[in-house]
Amino acid sequence: MEILAYLAAIIAALAFAVLVVYLVKVLKETQRTMSNVADTLEGLEKQMEGITLETTALLHKTNKLADDINDKTTRLNTLVDGVKNVGDSVKNFSQSIKTVSQSVHRVAEENKETTAQAIKWSTVVMEMFKKNKNK
Repeated sequence: MEILAYLAAIIAALAFAVLVVYLVKVLKETQRTMSNVADTLEGLEKQMEGITLETTALLHKTNKLADDINDKTTRLNTLVDGVKNVGDSVKNFSQSIKTVSQSVHRVAEENKETTAQAIKWSTVVMEMFKKNKNK
């Protein structure tokens, strides 16, 4: 029976040795995998640094562009206000000309006969002046 106990102990020792050998292999593979993961993370960290720098530069350019657009928008608003004022002035001038034209037309209509007589008399005076000049 003692032999059985020794035999069981040897089998257990062999099983434990086999287990340790496989455990060592698994741990070595895990170490290699973790090393690869660490290398990948280092590369990713370097790429992230580059992306961060580019993003910061892009953000600064975007802010400058937004400031420039705001400045130009303000200038354009001033120009639009000026053009609106010119348009209002032209409209007022046109309205004044229309009013004067209507007044002249109304006066001409009211004094149509007087105007016709004045034209006739001026024609007669001009003819007499020409005759006297020719003599």
